[in-house]
Amino acid sequence: MNALKRFAVVLFLIQAVALPAKAEGLMMVRSPLSFEDALNSLEIAIQDRGYAVTRLQQVNENLAKRAYKSDMYRVVFFGKLNEIRSLAASHPDLIPFLPLHITLFAEGNDTIILCAPPRNLEKWYPDPKLKPYFEHWEHDMSAIMDRMRNKKGF
Repeated sequence: MNALKRFAVVLFLIQAVALPAKAEGLMMVRSPLSFEDALNSLEIAIQDRGYAVTRLQQVNENLAKRAYKSDMYRVVFFGKLNEIRSLAASHPDLIPFLPLHITLFAEGNDTIILCAPPRNLEKWYPDPKLKPYFEHWEHDMSAIMDRMRNKKGF
């Protein structure tokens, strides 16, 4: 069931990219880096904030079904193991949103990097104990996105 929930989240992000009107609630930056350079830089930026990259997911098959043809589209999942374990134990309904993720895809010579702001989760999870997590994650993701916006290459 976890895989199905994660797929639903990824599908939501894909739809948000495909439908610009829905993209208003996303954090998004355009990087002048090539896709591969942006992917490498993103992984480094994530690690520099103290997170571990847990997996890179290609979603090409599902994109092809929507007539979007590109092999340069990845979802980068990342998190802090102890944090994920603790939250999964205390709030199992958060599992579909863990680990955190950022999506990137090629558009012309640029790379688009986007994610949903973690504080959006406060709407569905009003537990005051979770608010510091959402705020911290959003602060870190904002710093990662700023770093990607200002990155000029290796």
